[in-house]
Amino acid sequence: MNEFFLQYGYFGMALASFLAGTFVPFSSEAVLGIMLVTTGMDPWLTVASATIGNVLGSMFNYYIGRIWNVHQISRWMHVKEDRLMKTQEYVANKGSWIATFSFLPFFGTCISIALGLLRANVWGVLMYSFLGKFVRYILVGYTAIMMR
Repeated sequence: MNEFFLQYGYFGMALASFLAGTFVPFSSEAVLGIMLVTTGMDPWLTVASATIGNVLGSMFNYYIGRIWNVHQISRWMHVKEDRLMKTQEYVANKGSWIATFSFLPFFGTCISIALGLLRANVWGVLMYSFLGKFVRYILVGYTAIMMR
């Protein structure tokens, strides 16, 4: 699977990160690490591609929350309604800055969807998502480069 993303370079990195940013269980960190360790790809462009793809994945989740209601999300994404409601209550008390943590596995998807359900400020969600994901990919990329 990783070979598919590797052959498409920066676009492959963005695609892998997009998938990981949505509700699809996927590890873009592994793809980033493999790309940085085994290819001559520019680390900054690779991190930028990963960040952009992952932010777009989170924004996809945000718009799912904005378009669908809790019942539809629960039904189609196989998430219990009470879990969605608890996450929505938690996120409502935090504001759009909580999108900084949208890089977290599973919980990050719930954060992005809950922000959409709450109709949080799209620019705030975008900015904070970018910040959290960029810092995460910088750390992953730095670790991968140091392991070469």
